[in-house]
Amino acid sequence: MNYLEAINYGNAILNKNNIQNCGLDTELLLAKALGNNREKILINLNKKIENKFLNKFIKLISRRKKNEPIAYILQKKEFWKNNFFINKDVLIPRPETELVIEETLKFVDINESKSFLDVGTGSGNITISLLKERLNLRATALDISRKAIKIAKFNAKMHHLENKINFLNIDIDKFNYNKYDFIVSNPPYIKELNLKNLEDNVRLFEPHLALKAGMDGFREIKKIIKKSRTLLKKNGKLVLEIGNKQDTLTKHLLTKNGYQINKIRKDFNSIPRVIVSTML
Repeated sequence: MNYLEAINYGNAILNKNNIQNCGLDTELLLAKALGNNREKILINLNKKIENKFLNKFIKLISRRKKNEPIAYILQKKEFWKNNFFINKDVLIPRPETELVIEETLKFVDINESKSFLDVGTGSGNITISLLKERLNLRATALDISRKAIKIAKFNAKMHHLENKINFLNIDIDKFNYNKYDFIVSNPPYIKELNLKNLEDNVRLFEPHLALKAGMDGFREIKKIIKKSRTLLKKNGKLVLEIGNKQDTLTKHLLTKNGYQINKIRKDFNSIPRVIVSTML
């Protein structure tokens, strides 16, 4: 079997199983199996595949046809301007979370020396992206998952930032160290009862610890808003990602706890997704 025949084979299987972007995914999986890049494959379509690589490719296609996210199979996800190592121990970074980066960069000047806290760092994608944009920042990143912290540390080292981030395996409830200029967070915000309604590629593969947030979906948001009052410097900012239809109650919680709402940023589907506020 040559490259083109393998692509046609994989594409047919994924298409039969209603996998979106099956053509691109097939090419990416073939590239992973061969240890090559996609572009090189596409200019050598008549090249024969050795059996050991073909068998590896067939196994990868088998995983993808079961709806396992392509990012977990490739163990890689692009976020902001960088690639991150990921696996099933961390949530796959979403495009809408890049809005957290965009809004934060608007109030942090390029040469400012500030410290910030990332609550629920996961793969470290938010912290690392901010540090690569603002070189004088210093970060502390928390996660209750020991496995997530391990991956975040790996990503920090991969991006040569391991000396600029203090990673801690701790719940924000138990964290009482230092004062920060700003806090960022993409917390869990899915209602417990809504987990069963998530798409299979999310429900069956992504860590529920990074998704579920109590019966009302606000467990972690409430904790972060309350605890941030003791962790932010005066006039410090909180940049919080929220779920669909959570903006009204989140605004109420923020104002009730002494924050001033600065901005509500909508995502690509016009859903209020990121709230920027200042602690007065």
